[in-house]
Amino acid sequence: MDMQSSKGSLITTIENNIATVEFGHPASNSFPRSLLDLLTSEINTLSGNDTVNVIVLKSKGTAAFCAGASFDELLAVSNQEEGLEFFSGFAHLINAMRRCSKLIIGRIHGKAVGGGVGIAAACDYVFATANASIKLSELAIGIGPFVIEPAVSRKIGKTAMTEMTLAAHEWKSATWAQQKGLYAAVFETAELLDNAIADFSSKLASYNPDALLEMKKVIWEGTEDWESLLLERAAITGQLVLSDFTKKALTQFKK
Repeated sequence: MDMQSSKGSLITTIENNIATVEFGHPASNSFPRSLLDLLTSEINTLSGNDTVNVIVLKSKGTAAFCAGASFDELLAVSNQEEGLEFFSGFAHLINAMRRCSKLIIGRIHGKAVGGGVGIAAACDYVFATANASIKLSELAIGIGPFVIEPAVSRKIGKTAMTEMTLAAHEWKSATWAQQKGLYAAVFETAELLDNAIADFSSKLASYNPDALLEMKKVIWEGTEDWESLLLERAAITGQLVLSDFTKKALTQFKK
C-alpha cells in the first residue's frame, strides 16, 4: 500500500519476508480517524499475507514518533456516538495488532504521546532512540488513557502505568521506558537504531513461520476480552471528550 494525502500517509514495502509499514501525518504523526482505519486495515491484510513473516512499524520523519489522536478531530466531536466512533479507532488498531499472525517490531525514533504510547505497547518487540520520551497527557485535557491502558499496563505494569497517567504533565525518558519493559533496547542515534532493527528483523524472519505464529499466540494469551473491553473504554473516553473542561483544554493545547 502507498497512500499519501493531507490526512496523512501510509506506505508499506515488503522485502525478504519483512513488511515495513510507515505512517505519517504533518501534525507530529498524529492520527485522524481515517489514518487509524488505514493502518488497521493494513495490519489485517499483512496478517494474511504468506510472503510476510515479520512486520516493522515505524513513522515518518525525524521528530515525534506519534502525537496520538488528532486534536482537530477531538475538538470536532459533538455527541457520544461521534466520540465512541473516534476512540474506537485506537481500539480496533490495538486489537488488530494483538490478533495479527505476524510478530510486530516497533521503531520508536522520537517522542510518543497518548495513543502513540499505546501503539508502542501493542508491538511485540520495540527498539527506540534515546530521545524517544513518552507521556500520557490525557488527564490534563479532561479525558484519560482508557483505551490504551490494557496494552500499556500489560507491558510496564499497573504501577508504572498509574505513575505515567497521574503525572500527566511529565515526560518519562527512553531509559525509564526501557527499565519498565516498554522498550527492549535504546540507541543513541537513528542509524544505530536502524542497524539493530535490520539485524533483528532479518533473524526473526528466517525462523519457522509456524513457530513464530504459535509464539505470537502465546505472547498475547489472556487478552481475548479486549475485543469488547477496548470498545467499552472507547465509550468512556467518547463521553468525557464532550465536557466543557476538555473542549477548553484542547483549545489551549492547540495554541
